[in-house]
Amino acid sequence: MQARVKDIISIMEEHFPPWLAEAWDNSGLQLGSTNKAVKKVAVALDLDESILNQALELQVAMIITHHPLFFKPLKQINYESPVGCLIQRIVKAGISVYAAHSNLDAAEKGLNQILAELLGLQDIDTLGNSQKEELYKLVVFVPVSHCEEVRQAINGAGAGFIGNYSDCSFRVRGTGTFRPGAGTQPFLGQEGQLEEADEFRLETVVRKRELAQVLQAMQEAHPYEEAAFDIFRLEQAGKGYSMGRCGLLPEETKLGDYARQVKETLGLEAVRVVGDLNKVIRKVAIVSGSGASLIPGISRQGVELLVTGDLKYHEARDAEALGLSIIDAGHQGTEEIISAHLSRFLQKECQKRGMKVEFIPLYSGPCFKYL
Repeated sequence: MQARVKDIISIMEEHFPPWLAEAWDNSGLQLGSTNKAVKKVAVALDLDESILNQALELQVAMIITHHPLFFKPLKQINYESPVGCLIQRIVKAGISVYAAHSNLDAAEKGLNQILAELLGLQDIDTLGNSQKEELYKLVVFVPVSHCEEVRQAINGAGAGFIGNYSDCSFRVRGTGTFRPGAGTQPFLGQEGQLEEADEFRLETVVRKRELAQVLQAMQEAHPYEEAAFDIFRLEQAGKGYSMGRCGLLPEETKLGDYARQVKETLGLEAVRVVGDLNKVIRKVAIVSGSGASLIPGISRQGVELLVTGDLKYHEARDAEALGLSIIDAGHQGTEEIISAHLSRFLQKECQKRGMKVEFIPLYSGPCFKYL
């Protein structure tokens, strides 16, 4: 099966939904066509000159990055500027560029989950709930003879999930009334005559991301020319998501020993550590990239250690005062693992769908040098 850019985007947004992105973010399609045929896709942390040169040499049709090519709206594209030059070359080559940033950080199978597992955490959970999924109640009135068919259709499209339970629904029997108008082709009754129908009121819960496809499945399975249904937005929220993760080490470990483990696991030249290296820790929070803004909240959750990047001096002092140890493994150090992991993940997802696409992780080398 010939894959197109829109097919790859569909897989990305199924697992890393755009609604998880923060308001300040610019995830999504950055440049190019969604209809372009794809055989090779490059996956990288950033899109810089080095990555683009590698992508051009490999003749890829698409580049997926974690960091967006641009965060803010462009007022001009100056080909003499670094970003403008990149854009010019990308457009000339006909490459489509897609970014998954904060939504990839927060997703269930996203970057922070990968990092937490890689660093040996157990009993992994979200670090608070910065976003919760919107839920809707779908109520549809179905003739008794077709209730099971409609129920299976909407559940198959994604409705009926409550926690770890699937196919959740409720039905009650009653009598529906309607009078078919001129030009109608009713499943029951005759034009102009009041009809009473033996029906079930079938209701279920639907997550916002599946609402459109559930409605389509319901209407395709429903025998009526005009299905009667209601949609209610629910006050109770669905599953919670957050930018970070927290969990437990298999056993109590000295801070210095775990810092060395983090350094070796991520293949880093060095890490920075805040706290007594002999302090024994077990409960650990993980925030890839830059997580210092979460320090006050993290310290109130009984977390003993935060692994993150981009730590500033005063942020380190604040953590120190709160008794929170920190391993600063760098922004790049905590995020560059995504290139290989996302490549493998997308390769498997495409194979499941019968699409022949090669995903290639690319790297531009360390940003910082240590003397």
